[in-house]
Amino acid sequence: MAQRFRITRSFQENGTAISLEECKLYFSAKPDFAYSSSYTVKGPNATMTIEGDFFLWSFEGESIPFRHYDGDLYVAVSHDAVVPKMIEIASELRADVTEG
Repeated sequence: MAQRFRITRSFQENGTAISLEECKLYFSAKPDFAYSSSYTVKGPNATMTIEGDFFLWSFEGESIPFRHYDGDLYVAVSHDAVVPKMIEIASELRADVTEG
């Protein structure tokens, strides 16, 4: 199972949430990201669709989800390239990264 990280401002003094509107504006300027209200995972024997607010990163033919939930962004490290992308996003959103 992939390690999951959270991009958050909850450790900062003002602790303002990362709003969905802020994420939509931020990711709309990123040509390799697309918004989706669901994410579908396909396995060998089943398919599961998860409802939510997802910003899907297109990388080397894969779709890597960054999920907005309750004022934070979540991502699982499913590829080596996710870590530097996650750090870039956190920096640009003036947020921190933590496991979770």
